[in-house]
Amino acid sequence: MSNATPAPSPDPSSGEPAPRALHFIEQIVEADNAARKWGAWDAQNARPTAGCRTVDPTGAADAARLGTQRVHTRFPPEPNGYLHIGHAKSICLNFGLAQRYGGKFNMRFDDTNPAKEEQEYVDSIIRDVRWLGADFDPRTNPTGGGLYYASDYFDRMYDFAIELIRKQKAYVCELSADEVSKRRGTPQIPATSPFRDRPAEESLKLFAEMKAGKHPNGSMTLRARIDLASPNFNLRDPVMYRIVHEHHHNTGDAWSIYPMYDWAHGIEDSLEEITHSICTLEFENHRPLYDWFIDAINEGRTADGSGSRGKAIHHPQQIEFAKFRPTYTVLSKRNLLKMVQDNVVSGWDDPRMPTISGLRRRGFTPEAIRQLMEDVGVSKVESMIDLGRVEGAVRDHLNKVAPRAMAVLRPLKLVIENWPDDPATGKPKVDELDFVINPELLEHGGGSAKRKVPFSKVLYIERDDFMENPPKKFFRLAPGNEVRLRWAYIVKCTGVEKDAAGNITEVRCTYDPATRGGDIPLGPDGKPIRKVQGTIHWVSAQHAIPAEVRLFDRLFKAEEPGKASGNYMDDLNPQSLEVVQALLDPHLAEVARYHPDRREGDRFQFERLGYFCIDKDSAPGKLVFNRTVTLKDTWAKESARAS
Repeated sequence: MSNATPAPSPDPSSGEPAPRALHFIEQIVEADNAARKWGAWDAQNARPTAGCRTVDPTGAADAARLGTQRVHTRFPPEPNGYLHIGHAKSICLNFGLAQRYGGKFNMRFDDTNPAKEEQEYVDSIIRDVRWLGADFDPRTNPTGGGLYYASDYFDRMYDFAIELIRKQKAYVCELSADEVSKRRGTPQIPATSPFRDRPAEESLKLFAEMKAGKHPNGSMTLRARIDLASPNFNLRDPVMYRIVHEHHHNTGDAWSIYPMYDWAHGIEDSLEEITHSICTLEFENHRPLYDWFIDAINEGRTADGSGSRGKAIHHPQQIEFAKFRPTYTVLSKRNLLKMVQDNVVSGWDDPRMPTISGLRRRGFTPEAIRQLMEDVGVSKVESMIDLGRVEGAVRDHLNKVAPRAMAVLRPLKLVIENWPDDPATGKPKVDELDFVINPELLEHGGGSAKRKVPFSKVLYIERDDFMENPPKKFFRLAPGNEVRLRWAYIVKCTGVEKDAAGNITEVRCTYDPATRGGDIPLGPDGKPIRKVQGTIHWVSAQHAIPAEVRLFDRLFKAEEPGKASGNYMDDLNPQSLEVVQALLDPHLAEVARYHPDRREGDRFQFERLGYFCIDKDSAPGKLVFNRTVTLKDTWAKESARAS
């Protein structure tokens, strides 16, 4: 059954595409707004909540949304690794909802586990979220709700925990993690703990000692007293706090106890007054626990603050959706970290990695990723997304915006025997030919914008574009065969030169001066006087610049890495990286730049080869390019051949 409402019919005269149907979360938001479930933005709730690190002193965006219905979302990553393409779906979804409905989008670090968190991860996450276009800063974007850290709420969380102990809803347990696991029970047998009926005063004393650092790691925990026989194991007295003697990137050594994710998560959303707390499907069974925690805190509290324990805290609405799970990819942070630590890849931003940093370094664009997430949509149905769709999205976008250039990855010398000399110098003439920058670039006048490319007697072509004994339907260069040199001339092969081992070192040919620009003269009937089927690219040997080109491919060769053997490392693709020393269009030496501030490089289409971007390893006198994607989906061809 579809979960989307029908899209309204477009106005045929407008020229605009039909709007897409609303996905199920948008339907929930619109229903909430119609019912005024969360109320309107007012002078109090429009301002950033306590703990915001980025406050707009003007309050202009807050004032502009006054009176509209509240939609407040957030993206809450744990800073224990780099973000990957799966996170991009959540970022685009949460920011997109806030933007669409005139609401706010918070960026919040769920930094509750100092043993695995690092400032490097914090910095990379901020960079990646901003690069995707989800600007959370209210000073620069009216949708921005601000930057927050869960660790800034540790005092509030601790106070709430004390409150639950006093309400007999939490207790200090001295079972080890292994003992808790052994006592977890089965669906038919309840869990047990000998400390469940510990008096509140005793738990308060021990909990204070835990906070003061008087007990070693693993010796005690604070657990919620819920239901040891619950069929939902998340409710079988889950741990709220554990002892961790580790330095925290934000709070330093102030704390010896740290909240568990399930305890902290709902409170963070509550304190920030998030309306729609959007999570992936694996948290669906955790939702009753988040609700229980908020309800337990609110016991004795009232909306107007007249209750015995004061004012009730905000209770967000959690909504779950299906993850973005591409084929041929591993997204587990633990597995990604292992590949980094074991030097399987060069780092978190290795262009073969599915991390946002890796995709950016490989040449992906934020526009392509955002459009991909829009096209994939939002649902509650778990499914695998063909990695070809990911590659296709960036291919489609780069086709529209990437300037063209020529590069030869595996050079073979081509000498034009009848090329004329320049009378003034006595050396081979240099011709300046027109080269179309990009027929798709509207800002360059469609296909009209051109630049010059040098052409002379000695060229380099791709070694694969010549065969001495070609099979049928080989339309590239071969003895006696004619081909079109892209934007240049028609040439005909007259012979080859070989080394002592019989390897071809040079191809000889003649050119037809009447075919400048690659056009064949027309006969009396207005049709070309002859037909040339093949077109190949080239660079001028005199003008070409050397570059290292890294030909990246998929990191894994199996659709679901590890499914067959149980070890994802068994499915690594040994051909995921090939490095070649290439010769490039000299224009690239002038325009190719690496931008450290944006952590990305300029992108180009190397004609007939694919899309490439300049890598951060480039330096003066040394150009390094990464292949983003090939021009066509070569994996689809291989899959079809295999089937």
